[in-house]
Amino acid sequence: MKIFKGRSISKGIAEGEALVTSQPLSFFGGVDPETGCVVEKDHELFGISITDKILVMPATKGSTASTWALIRLSENKLAPKAIVTTNTDAIIIAGVIIGQIPTVDQISVDPITTFKTGQKLKVNGDKGEVEMILSESNVNPSIK
Repeated sequence: MKIFKGRSISKGIAEGEALVTSQPLSFFGGVDPETGCVVEKDHELFGISITDKILVMPATKGSTASTWALIRLSENKLAPKAIVTTNTDAIIIAGVIIGQIPTVDQISVDPITTFKTGQKLKVNGDKGEVEMILSESNVNPSIK
């Protein structure tokens, strides 16, 4: 078990599989609110569902409509379980709070290079912590 301290953006606790991207993501126009899949053609997650994942990304991009897109994803039960960002911007703060998506940023390591897609993470938005749940197949040798 490895715990990284950060800043709480939205409260709640969620555990699940990480989905990591090095590219910013727009929830409005970049994610289909009816399927939860990334539809932005040039994005590295194109065609992949963010539903029930711990979404790890550097930031969002786009307009404030991303706030409403996140809320809609949450209402449709297609939102990520939690979000970990390098630095949360104002675009998603209201969306994650209203959509009740635990969100943490500014953790003590670079989440984009530390976490890998498929790893089990626990995001504690109450405490501002991200825990990497270690197992034999879930060990990143660079942080042992």
